[in-house]
Amino acid sequence: MTTVAGPRAGIEVRCLNVGRTYSVDGEDVHALTDVSIRIAGGESVSLFGPSGSGKSTLTALLAGLRRPSSGQIWVGEEELSGMSERELLRLRGREIGIVLQNPSRTLLPYGTAEDNIAFARRSTRRSERGRLEDSHTLLRQLDLTELAGQRVASLSGGEQQRLSIAVAMSRGPGLLLADEPTSQLDSANRDRAVQVFGRIATEFGTTIVTVTHDPVVADATHRRITLSEGRVVDDGLSWHAGRR
Repeated sequence: MTTVAGPRAGIEVRCLNVGRTYSVDGEDVHALTDVSIRIAGGESVSLFGPSGSGKSTLTALLAGLRRPSSGQIWVGEEELSGMSERELLRLRGREIGIVLQNPSRTLLPYGTAEDNIAFARRSTRRSERGRLEDSHTLLRQLDLTELAGQRVASLSGGEQQRLSIAVAMSRGPGLLLADEPTSQLDSANRDRAVQVFGRIATEFGTTIVTVTHDPVVADATHRRITLSEGRVVDDGLSWHAGRR
């Protein structure tokens, strides 16, 4: 029996003096100002704060979906500001998994759980596929075997969100970005989704960055980075040390 390797080890993320400014009706809006943070490989971090604090903007920058107005961002050894759109697309396909607030935006409604995982892997190079678990193994590792064979349209909202996490992990990323992944879930389904993220952190060592305003979700991560009005007001390092 052949054993296949799992996802890549978690990769380091660094931001140095990152700013993001955009214009609204001719006025400059500073979504992020002078953000400098370091997230170690394999660390699970929450970006915590109220709506409008810059959490989702920072996550979009980390994914290379937007570009900073100033500063530098490294994902692993790659500095994003100097990369072309094609290179950023390749980086997302190889190293970054993304979980959105609404799972219906990323799932095929009439496909099964396995179909969705296979579809997410369609652009993965053949040389890369050998290190990836088959869909059944991935679902088992994430404690989602009850979803096997089920079509997305028949799943509850909580089940769809947990499947979307598995789909985001399907290509074995070193970095998983989740933007308010539990905001549309009740407390029971929120807790189940948090458990899936916990398994990813412990089983795979993937670096996880979760945007949330829910203290329960934030407390489940290794470290809480708090933002307010586009600035980091607490990098969570002292809080993190106190939890050890």
